[in-house]
Amino acid sequence: MSNGKTATVEVRLPSRLGYEKVAMSAASAVAKLMGFREDRIEDLKTAIAEACINAIEHGNRLNEKLSVGVVLSAGADQLEIKVIDDGSGIKKPPPKPDIDRKMHGEEDPRGIGMFLIQALVDEAEWVTGGDGRSSYVRLVIRLDRQAA
Repeated sequence: MSNGKTATVEVRLPSRLGYEKVAMSAASAVAKLMGFREDRIEDLKTAIAEACINAIEHGNRLNEKLSVGVVLSAGADQLEIKVIDDGSGIKKPPPKPDIDRKMHGEEDPRGIGMFLIQALVDEAEWVTGGDGRSSYVRLVIRLDRQAA
Protein backbone atom coordinates (compact mmCIF):
# COMPACT_ATOMS: atom_id res chain seq x y z
CA MET A 1 0.00 0.00 0.00
CA SER A 2 3.03 2.26 0.10
CA ASN A 3 2.43 3.45 -3.48
CA GLY A 4 0.05 6.13 -2.18
CA LYS A 5 -3.00 4.56 -3.81
CA THR A 6 -6.07 3.50 -1.90
CA ALA A 7 -7.18 -0.13 -2.07
CA THR A 8 -10.89 -0.68 -1.43
CA VAL A 9 -12.58 -3.90 -0.33
CA GLU A 10 -16.38 -4.12 -0.06
CA VAL A 11 -18.38 -6.82 1.71
CA ARG A 12 -22.19 -7.22 1.91
CA LEU A 13 -23.53 -9.04 4.92
CA PRO A 14 -26.98 -10.46 5.55
CA SER A 15 -28.75 -8.84 8.53
CA ARG A 16 -28.26 -11.95 10.62
CA LEU A 17 -26.17 -12.14 13.77
CA GLY A 18 -23.00 -14.17 13.24
CA TYR A 19 -22.16 -12.61 9.88
CA GLU A 20 -20.17 -9.86 11.63
CA LYS A 21 -17.39 -12.51 11.73
CA VAL A 22 -17.07 -12.21 7.93
CA ALA A 23 -16.41 -8.46 8.27
CA MET A 24 -13.91 -9.16 11.08
CA SER A 25 -11.99 -11.60 8.85
CA ALA A 26 -11.93 -9.20 5.88
CA ALA A 27 -10.75 -6.29 8.04
CA SER A 28 -8.10 -8.45 9.69
CA ALA A 29 -6.75 -9.59 6.29
CA VAL A 30 -6.57 -6.01 4.96
CA ALA A 31 -4.93 -4.74 8.17
CA LYS A 32 -2.32 -7.54 8.00
CA LEU A 33 -1.51 -6.62 4.39
CA MET A 34 -1.03 -3.02 5.54
CA GLY A 35 1.38 -4.05 8.30
CA PHE A 36 -0.72 -3.39 11.42
CA ARG A 37 0.49 -4.90 14.69
CA GLU A 38 -1.47 -7.88 16.01
CA ASP A 39 -2.88 -5.97 19.03
CA ARG A 40 -4.24 -3.20 16.77
CA ILE A 41 -5.79 -5.82 14.48
CA GLU A 42 -7.58 -7.30 17.52
CA ASP A 43 -8.86 -3.81 18.46
CA LEU A 44 -10.07 -3.34 14.89
CA LYS A 45 -11.87 -6.70 14.82
CA THR A 46 -13.69 -5.91 18.08
CA ALA A 47 -14.71 -2.44 16.86
CA ILE A 48 -15.97 -3.82 13.52
CA ALA A 49 -17.91 -6.60 15.24
CA GLU A 50 -19.65 -4.04 17.49
CA ALA A 51 -20.43 -1.75 14.54
CA CYS A 52 -21.82 -4.63 12.45
CA ILE A 53 -23.95 -5.99 15.31
CA ASN A 54 -25.36 -2.49 15.89
CA ALA A 55 -26.13 -2.18 12.15
CA ILE A 56 -27.80 -5.61 12.05
CA GLU A 57 -29.83 -5.19 15.28
CA HIS A 58 -30.60 -1.48 15.44
CA GLY A 59 -30.13 -0.20 11.89
CA ASN A 60 -31.74 -3.02 9.96
CA ARG A 61 -33.75 -4.39 12.94
CA LEU A 62 -32.76 -7.97 12.04
CA ASN A 63 -34.68 -7.65 8.74
CA GLU A 64 -33.02 -10.28 6.54
CA LYS A 65 -34.25 -8.54 3.38
CA LEU A 66 -31.77 -5.75 4.20
CA SER A 67 -28.01 -6.05 4.12
CA VAL A 68 -25.12 -4.38 5.89
CA GLY A 69 -22.36 -2.94 3.73
CA VAL A 70 -18.78 -2.87 4.94
CA VAL A 71 -16.30 -0.77 2.95
CA LEU A 72 -12.61 -1.02 3.84
CA SER A 73 -10.41 1.71 2.32
CA ALA A 74 -6.72 1.07 2.85
CA GLY A 75 -4.59 4.19 2.40
CA ALA A 76 -0.85 4.69 2.83
CA ASP A 77 -1.02 5.10 6.61
CA GLN A 78 -4.60 4.45 7.71
CA LEU A 79 -7.51 2.11 7.23
CA GLU A 80 -10.99 3.64 6.98
CA ILE A 81 -14.02 1.44 7.54
CA LYS A 82 -17.64 2.29 6.84
CA VAL A 83 -20.39 0.04 8.16
CA ILE A 84 -23.58 0.98 6.31
CA ASP A 85 -27.16 -0.02 7.16
CA ASP A 86 -30.63 0.93 5.95
CA GLY A 87 -31.76 2.45 9.24
CA SER A 88 -32.29 6.11 10.00
CA GLY A 89 -29.35 6.26 12.41
CA ILE A 90 -29.24 7.14 16.07
CA LYS A 91 -31.42 10.04 17.11
CA LYS A 92 -29.10 11.12 19.90
CA PRO A 93 -26.04 9.47 21.40
CA PRO A 94 -26.80 7.41 24.48
CA PRO A 95 -25.64 8.79 27.84
CA LYS A 96 -22.11 7.84 28.84
CA PRO A 97 -22.38 4.44 30.52
CA ASP A 98 -21.39 3.82 34.13
CA ILE A 99 -19.21 0.74 33.62
CA ASP A 100 -19.09 -0.09 37.35
CA ARG A 101 -22.89 -0.02 37.61
CA LYS A 102 -23.15 -2.23 34.51
CA MET A 103 -20.60 -4.71 35.92
CA HIS A 104 -22.57 -4.98 39.18
CA GLY A 105 -25.86 -5.50 37.36
CA GLU A 106 -27.30 -2.15 38.48
CA GLU A 107 -27.57 -0.90 34.90
CA ASP A 108 -28.46 -2.61 31.62
CA PRO A 109 -25.24 -4.26 30.34
CA ARG A 110 -26.13 -3.19 26.80
CA GLY A 111 -25.29 0.24 25.44
CA ILE A 112 -21.53 0.29 25.78
CA GLY A 113 -20.87 -0.61 22.14
CA MET A 114 -20.40 2.96 20.90
CA PHE A 115 -18.04 3.77 23.75
CA LEU A 116 -16.10 0.57 23.20
CA ILE A 117 -15.74 1.39 19.49
CA GLN A 118 -14.50 4.92 20.29
CA ALA A 119 -11.92 3.51 22.71
CA LEU A 120 -10.54 1.03 20.17
CA VAL A 121 -10.07 3.16 17.03
CA ASP A 122 -8.47 6.52 16.28
CA GLU A 123 -11.66 8.09 14.85
CA ALA A 124 -15.32 7.09 15.08
CA GLU A 125 -18.16 9.04 13.50
CA TRP A 126 -21.86 8.15 13.31
CA VAL A 127 -23.60 9.59 10.25
CA THR A 128 -27.39 9.62 10.23
CA GLY A 129 -29.13 8.96 6.93
CA GLY A 130 -32.69 10.19 7.41
CA ASP A 131 -35.05 10.79 4.47
CA GLY A 132 -34.81 7.13 3.52
CA ARG A 133 -31.03 7.24 3.07
CA SER A 134 -28.63 4.79 4.66
CA SER A 135 -26.81 5.54 7.89
CA TYR A 136 -23.25 4.52 8.60
CA VAL A 137 -20.50 4.49 11.15
CA ARG A 138 -17.07 5.57 9.91
CA LEU A 139 -14.03 4.22 11.73
CA VAL A 140 -10.39 5.12 11.14
CA ILE A 141 -7.40 3.26 12.51
CA ARG A 142 -3.94 4.67 11.81
CA LEU A 143 -0.81 2.71 11.11
CA ASP A 144 1.84 3.38 13.75
CA ARG A 145 5.03 3.04 11.72
CA GLN A 146 7.38 3.59 14.69
CA ALA A 147 5.94 0.69 16.66
CA ALA A 148 5.50 -1.63 13.68
